Amino acid sequence: MGDPVVIQTSRLTLSRPVEADTEAIFEICQDPLIQRFTTVPSPYTREDAETFVSLVGEWWESGDEYVWALRDESGVAGMVGLHRIKAGAAELGYWLAQRARGRGYMHEAARAVVDFAFGPLRLERLEWHAVVGNTASAAVAQRLGFRLEGVRRRGLAGHGPRVDGWIAGLLADDPRTTTAWDLPG
Repeated sequence: MGDPVVIQTSRLTLSRPVEADTEAIFEICQDPLIQRFTTVPSPYTREDAETFVSLVGEWWESGDEYVWALRDESGVAGMVGLHRIKAGAAELGYWLAQRARGRGYMHEAARAVVDFAFGPLRLERLEWHAVVGNTASAAVAQRLGFRLEGVRRRGLAGHGPRVDGWIAGLLADDPRTTTAWDLPG
């Protein structure tokens, strides 16, 4: 694809993170929950934020990954992305600043990215992965219509020993309605 795509929702603008966002990304990623439940480095440094912004530009150019900053009236509120785009599939990943939680932002942003994935990108499948116990992330995936597929034992690399991870999938022709999950763990 190459050129970053801007997506507008009713309350958010999703656009590629840029150098001016580095400080906000650094500050948001100091949140212990983001460090515990995502793949961001821990501890998270300003250099990590600078590297991330630089990599996002490269990913957009190559078409391997598309990452958007969620922007509300206060600025950067989180990130959402399509990772490891290949052979008609990708992984949906996201994190949200503590100040922005509880407003439905992630569901709104992720739904727009899912629509983009199955629309213009013509993907057939999206996967969602989360560390067992990340019920907030699971709630978003459930609302998007993802189907829980199970637990990948020691399936995720963390900031120490490998950890168990939930996996769910969403196909392009699946209904995008809330699904009920019995979360194993």
